[in-house]
Amino acid sequence: MARNFKTLEDIGDVTGKRVLVREDLNVPMADGAVTDDTRLRAAVQTVAELSDKGAKVIVLAHFGRPKGQRDPSMSLALVTKPFEAVLGRPVRFIDDQQAADVIAKMADGEVGILENTRFDSGEEKNAPETVARLAALGDLYVNDAFSAAHRAHASTEGLARALPAYAGRQMEAELDALNKALGTPEHPVAAVVGGAKVSSKLDVLRHLVAKVDHLIIGGGMANTFLAARGVNVGKSLCEHDLTATAEEILDAADRANCVVHLPYDVVVAIEFRANPPVRTVNVHEVGPDEMILDIGPAATEALADVLKNCRTLVWNGPLGAFETPPFDTATVALAKTAAALTREGSLVSVAGGGDTVAALNQAGVADDFSFVSTAGGAFLEWMEGKELPGVAALAR
Repeated sequence: MARNFKTLEDIGDVTGKRVLVREDLNVPMADGAVTDDTRLRAAVQTVAELSDKGAKVIVLAHFGRPKGQRDPSMSLALVTKPFEAVLGRPVRFIDDQQAADVIAKMADGEVGILENTRFDSGEEKNAPETVARLAALGDLYVNDAFSAAHRAHASTEGLARALPAYAGRQMEAELDALNKALGTPEHPVAAVVGGAKVSSKLDVLRHLVAKVDHLIIGGGMANTFLAARGVNVGKSLCEHDLTATAEEILDAADRANCVVHLPYDVVVAIEFRANPPVRTVNVHEVGPDEMILDIGPAATEALADVLKNCRTLVWNGPLGAFETPPFDTATVALAKTAAALTREGSLVSVAGGGDTVAALNQAGVADDFSFVSTAGGAFLEWMEGKELPGVAALAR
């Protein structure tokens, strides 16, 4: 596949060179401990490779939303030891106010984490003076944080234009996977789009109907489309004011020869809680006091048959209220089908978004998908067909 960005394969000899590496270390913490180290582990490959090659590795990252103010509770000093444990080699914390002196004294192969980039009010503004200050600390720049690539910040976009720029291993894997999923995919292509509200995924849906052969709509959003087709959805979550918009998307899909799949049997309950009394009914039999909380077994089986005839799958969002049992049943079942097809080699499966990752982990199949992106906003903007500034800046 032809790439329009350089990778670590193109970087040459980095011995003694100061390499600024943008990672996503914005991890959840509780009582001083990291509660999910997924992002730390994702950063290891690039940082370790550059360190092994003798580079002075200076990791740049944000942590929380300090809004240009110095806040000790959002200092990357808190993440340095956890990252050191995952990396398996010493990592020093670099106070940004003494950064130049500290970096000058770093040994070849040494790794350091610079203080939170968002302590500088110019970071999120992509201010030229902030870009210049950071660029002066390095000889080369590597962006390994796809999850921050939808932001035109100093450390994601500005530096890529100020220094020789390369994609890190995680960024490279992400971009390759996304290209296989929607850039130059093997058809037929299916997309699963779920979630609570159509309003949050309008641009995604409009973009996908022109790109995919099968669009599977689940979650609360499906109720809005069912309502647009004249189905009484009872007390289900539904954006009735967007039924006309839903009809427009369905019409656009027809014009593009994209088949839209909506559930024809559903799981309903009168109250939304764990394990309430439920009924499985045809969508036309939802009672006025009932809520649709999951796709039914017949629809789930039909969707599995759709995937068996596809070569590529893009997945964003659950099919039901998966956090609350038993309304995770359809999501888990379809995820297991996709995982099995991927293992067989008949399907390229790419998934992304916070809820999606959680749902796939719950199904125990995240490792079986071709690629699972931990990016939230960036993955969504990519699905909308938008240019991501941090990726565009790597193009050479």
